[in-house]
Formats: sequence, C-alpha cells, structure tokens
Amino acid sequence: MNSKTPQGNFVGLLPLLFFLILYISSGILTGSFDNLPLLVAMVMASVVAFCLKGDNRDDKFNDKLTVFFKGAGQDTMMLMIVIFMLAGAFYYVTKAMHAVETITNIGLTYLPHSFLVPGVFILGCILSFAMGTSMGTVAALMPIAASIAQIAHINMALMAGVVVSGAMFGDDLSLISGSAIVSAKTQGVTIFAKFKTNLIMVIPAVAITIALLMMAPVGQAHLGDLGAIHWLKILPYLVVIGLSFLNLNVLLVLLLGIVSAVVIGMGYGEFDFIGAMDAAHKGMLAMADISLISIVVGGLAALMTHMGGIQWLLDKITKHARGTRGGKFAIAFLILLLDVITTNNTVSIMIAGPIARDLSETYGISRSYTASILDVFSCVGQGLIPYGGQLLMAGAIAQISAAAIVPYSWYCIVLGIVSVIFLLTRYSPKHDLLEQF
Repeated sequence: MNSKTPQGNFVGLLPLLFFLILYISSGILTGSFDNLPLLVAMVMASVVAFCLKGDNRDDKFNDKLTVFFKGAGQDTMMLMIVIFMLAGAFYYVTKAMHAVETITNIGLTYLPHSFLVPGVFILGCILSFAMGTSMGTVAALMPIAASIAQIAHINMALMAGVVVSGAMFGDDLSLISGSAIVSAKTQGVTIFAKFKTNLIMVIPAVAITIALLMMAPVGQAHLGDLGAIHWLKILPYLVVIGLSFLNLNVLLVLLLGIVSAVVIGMGYGEFDFIGAMDAAHKGMLAMADISLISIVVGGLAALMTHMGGIQWLLDKITKHARGTRGGKFAIAFLILLLDVITTNNTVSIMIAGPIARDLSETYGISRSYTASILDVFSCVGQGLIPYGGQLLMAGAIAQISAAAIVPYSWYCIVLGIVSVIFLLTRYSPKHDLLEQF
C-alpha cells in the first residue's frame, strides 16, 4: 500500500458528491426521503469510492479494503455503536416498566400547556450539559418527548428536532463534552476559557429558540386519560442525570440506568428478569440499522481521506482566506464540511484543529474564539445532517425519517445564524495569555 501522505485530490470527494446527489434527488423525485434507505445509499457511495483512484493510485483492492475496515472499526465508531445499543436497551426497558409514561404524565400535569415544547428543549439542554454527550441525551429524552407529542398532538418531527436541539446545546457547551475538550486542547486554551467565549454566542441562540418554541402549535391533551403517577419509576432518569453530573463515562451511566430500570420494573411486577432481558435485546436490535450506517460512514470517510479528498478540501478552503474575517469564515466553513463528511464532530475538530490554530495565529484570532468556532459549527452541522448519529437515533426512537427532523432542528439553525453574525462583527476576545494551560 502506498504510505505517502496524501497531497490532495478532488477525486477523493466524488463519493460524497455521489451520495448527496443520489440521496437528495431521490427525495425530490419520490416526494419522500424515506424511500431510499440511507444504508443502501452509503454502500453505493462506498462502491464508487472503491472504483476511483485519487492519491492512492498504487493501491490494490485489498489495500482499500484495509483502509475501509480501519475507518469502520475505529475507536470512536465502536464507542458510538455501543452507545446506540445501550441507548436502545435503556429506551425499551424504561418503556416496558412504564417510566416513559410516568415522566410524560408529570410533564403534562405540572408544565403549563403552552410551555410543553420549550420545556422539553430546556430539559434537553440541562441533561446534555450534565452528561456532556448528545447521544446519551437523545437516548434518555426522546422516548419521553415522543410520548408527550402523541398525547398532546404535537408534530413528532418538531418534538424530535427539539430533542436534538437540546442535545447539541450540551455537546457544544458542556465542560465535559468530548468535542468541547478537543476544541480547547487543539487551540491550547482551557476548557473554561472556551466556555466563557462560547457562552456569549450561545445565550442569544437559546433565547431566540425558546421564543420560537413558545409559538409552536400544541393540541389538546386528554389529561383525564393519564394514569396515576408512580414517582419511583422516574428513578432511572434521575440516575442518568445524577451520575452524569459526577462526570462518569456515558456507557456506565446508561448501564446503571438500565439496571435501575430492571430492578424497579421487576419490583412493580411489570416484567420478570427474562422479560427485562428480552426488552433490552429488542432495544439493541432496534438500533442495528443506524449502527450499520455508522460503520459504513466511518469506512467511507477513511477512504475519502486516503484518496486525498479531505486534504484537497483543506487546501482549497485555507488558500482563499483573507484578513481576520476571512480567517474566521475559513475555520467555520472547514469544520462544517468536515462534519458533513465524517458525521462526527469530535473527529472533525481533531482534523481541523491544527489548521485552525495556524489560521488564528496568521489572522490574529483569539484562540478561545477559534475553539468556540470549531465547536459551534461542528455541532450546528451535526444537528442538521440526516445521516448523523443524533438524528438517526431520534428518528429511530420516534419512528420517523431522520430527514424529516432536519427542518425542526431550530436551535442548530438559529445558532448557525447567530454565529455567522458574530463572524461578521469584530468580536474577538483578546486574552489568550490568560487562557493557556
């Protein structure tokens, strides 16, 4: 296999372009983005990648297979799949022991009717900030949001978008989020320095989103049909939230949440041990599709990188940066495109981080601001791509198309607009000497 560092080749981006054209045109021609399965589209794009030659002209078919399998089996991808499986198990077990209905009843009983939708968003923000992971937030909150949507006659795609929005809030801002930590480390600043700069950009977006959600249509909920509230059944969610504040690994948090749900469900006689294991098994199987999609996407992204597509993209973006404003937009555009390709905001930041730091030094951009740009725009992209893990999981739980959620990911859209306005201004904190580790 050719081990030379890729010099950059547009051919390496053709599989992505093929996928986007295939997926979008199919949705337009058939009137629904559900008709072409994402997994099939991704496999077809991978076939295209195997047929093309970029910077890997000397590679044989087996060499490309090796690259693909390494990308598909990378640590972050396997971690994501395990999260998918545990999230599915948590959802099905809590559903079987009626914890979802209990939380739903509490929300419908005590929240003002007009505040149901923004209430779910705020809960998502709190949960994701505590957990530091958008995937864990979607897994814990989406079942509750879906139940509220059904009872209160709220658009399911809207409610899924609200959950994804709240999840991406913490993915961007949390002090324990992987993407936040990586963005700060690549720029040589403390996570708290990045947090302070980031917060100024986030607050207006949150306020605007809550105002918009207050106007979302909510139907008449049949409160008389709600069952008795069994407060002990909300314990699995409290376990997830409480342990998240202790900065435990998300896998351990979800596992302990499942265990608590099994114990409480058995105590209430909702199921026996075998029934609980059956529910957990069904939950894991329900996530098989999005797990396979993630595996193929990881392999495809590795192939495109190996073919020089990513390097070509980096060269073109950085080549045309002019001045401080141009440098900021170059960083934002770079991280957005990388997230579209890799569907992993943390991996995208790892790739873009060193280049972004060079741009910040060249154009006099504060390193804390550069870290914020990386994290903000990677999370904006992650909350809007229909083949990303967050939307796939939300769609799977809500039983709707991930593409249908995109127009309702309001916070991500608003955050993108607000952040672009910040890029256009001269705002750039000048305290880098105080930000260093």
